[in-house]
Amino acid sequence: MEVAEAERGISPQRRGSPWPGFAVMAVGMFMAILDIQVVATAIPTLQKALLVRPDQVSWIQTAYLIAEVIAIPLTGFLTRLLSMRWLFVLAISVFTLASFGCAASEGFAALVAWRVLQGFSGGTLIPSVFSAVFLLFPDSRQGLATTIGGVLAVLAPTVGPLVGGWLTQTYSWHWLFLINILPGCTCALAAVKLLPRGRIDAGELSRLDLVGLCLMAVALAALEIALKQAPDDGWASLRVLGLLAASALSGLAFMYRSLRASHPVVELRTLARPDFRAGCVLSFILGVGLFGSVYLMPVFLAFVRGHNALEIGRVMLVTGCAQLLSAPVAVALERRMGARTLSAFGFLLFAAGLGLSVFGTPETDFRQMFWPQVVRGVAIMFCLLPPTRLALGGLAPERVPDASGLFNLMRNLGGAIGIALIDTVIYGRGPVLGRAIARRLEAGDVATAKAVGLPLDVFLARPPGPIDPATAALVKPLIDHLALVQAINEAWLMMAVLTLLALVCLPFATPAAPPRPG
Repeated sequence: MEVAEAERGISPQRRGSPWPGFAVMAVGMFMAILDIQVVATAIPTLQKALLVRPDQVSWIQTAYLIAEVIAIPLTGFLTRLLSMRWLFVLAISVFTLASFGCAASEGFAALVAWRVLQGFSGGTLIPSVFSAVFLLFPDSRQGLATTIGGVLAVLAPTVGPLVGGWLTQTYSWHWLFLINILPGCTCALAAVKLLPRGRIDAGELSRLDLVGLCLMAVALAALEIALKQAPDDGWASLRVLGLLAASALSGLAFMYRSLRASHPVVELRTLARPDFRAGCVLSFILGVGLFGSVYLMPVFLAFVRGHNALEIGRVMLVTGCAQLLSAPVAVALERRMGARTLSAFGFLLFAAGLGLSVFGTPETDFRQMFWPQVVRGVAIMFCLLPPTRLALGGLAPERVPDASGLFNLMRNLGGAIGIALIDTVIYGRGPVLGRAIARRLEAGDVATAKAVGLPLDVFLARPPGPIDPATAALVKPLIDHLALVQAINEAWLMMAVLTLLALVCLPFATPAAPPRPG
């Protein structure tokens, strides 16, 4: 059994150190995650270069995310089909080729098509790394390997704005994709040499449940598009409700089929384990806070403070530095304390870091953002490392690739839903808060006038009552500006409250069985 599993790339091979091969996989994952944020930073540049409408250009990002979210849960099937080694080599090779195709695109449609291919190949790189932690390493090294993978996974979105801003200001938009070529080719060649050999099992293709695959793809794609459209169209709009209904029905049919199939596309029965189920919930909640904060900070810095992409990246580096400095502490504590205790500490601290950002003002900038970023950066490793061990640490080797796909899918879905909720709060609450500010100004509230930025001597000299149209037109931009700040504060509060929900599921998580000796 052990030999058969090793040939399929499911079980670790103990010949030589696994660290060089794992490092190559981690670099590939870092590239895929970094690419998302780098391109997101350059969306306005791409719109101007490709001469497309603002509502169209977002598909450059949405196409990638839809393909990625479909690929992530397929990692288990693809690992069984190709082995861990050849899946990574193929995925990083296709990702590199698609990056070149994106850079060479002469039109919007071609770029979107290449982004689909790039997203699908990049989606398999992320769960493959977390699978490798439990397939390549003995128990004593899994904590360190998880930390390395986790640091790179959460560091990439943090440094993305800095890299994207620097590239767009220094070079052309083509370099957003060309930067992947050299490391991609290097990783592909190195992986052939360094990763354990595995046997390609063509029989997996004959056992592939095509109906289940289509149902899963429809469910995830419809959900992603619905989340993209909901803040603009409204959650109760016919299009959004139709997409959500299609996603729910397809998802239920997919789950029913997968739970009854002898060879499902994705092994959902692992969710019966309380530790894995709790780990997936924690991964989802981390996605809300992690991707939500990485999204919300640039929104504030760009639209409230007027910073460019490069300046935003410099501000956000604080989180990345805190992550790197706290990683060794997380590894040391993970070896001595239970996963549930450390997870509770991490999510409490992360919620506190999100809550510290609730008190933003129009003058908030680097200095006021420093300590909230430090707290969040320290907390993130405790929100990632223990839940990963909780979810995957007690599984048999053949279950790890499928489980890693589900675990990472939950984090991505949490991020997508979190960003949709943030946009809903900002664009839904903004006008409401603006009207409330206007009413307080009409009532003569001095504190509100000061917060808006009105000269107090002029404000106090005006007669009480409604503001005349000419003055209202002059004051409206100031009111909208403060309303945006207050709406962003409410979004921070929402994320802090959602993060605290992680504590609810921890008592139901039984500790994982000890991992296999190795």
